[in-house]
Amino acid sequence: MSKKLQGNGLWESSRMMLPEHKEAILAWRRRSERRSRPELDVYERERIDAAIAWSLRTRKPVRLQMYDPQEECVVEGIVERVDPLQKRIRVDGEWFTVVDIIGADVSEE
Repeated sequence: MSKKLQGNGLWESSRMMLPEHKEAILAWRRRSERRSRPELDVYERERIDAAIAWSLRTRKPVRLQMYDPQEECVVEGIVERVDPLQKRIRVDGEWFTVVDIIGADVSEE
C-alpha cells in the first residue's frame, strides 16, 4: 500500500490553503497576540507623575514606556505641557494620553 493511503496520508496529500483562509489565520494570530493593559499600582503611578513633573520643571528628557497592544513603545523627550483636563501630555510636539503611560525613567545627566 502506498504512503498516501496510510494514516492521514490521503487528507495530507489533498489539502490546500486558500488566500481567505490564510488571511483569517493571520488575523486570528494578531488578535491572540494582543497584550493586555497592565494594572499599575499607586506607587508606580506616583513614580510616573513625578518623572513627568521633573521633566516639565527641569526641561530635561524623560523616557516613557507606552502601552500598545501589539508592540513595546518608548517615548523619549522633554515634557513641554501637561493638560490635566484632557489627561494628556505633550512631549517634543506630540500629545500622549497619560493613561497609556505604563512606566517612566528619568535620564539624569
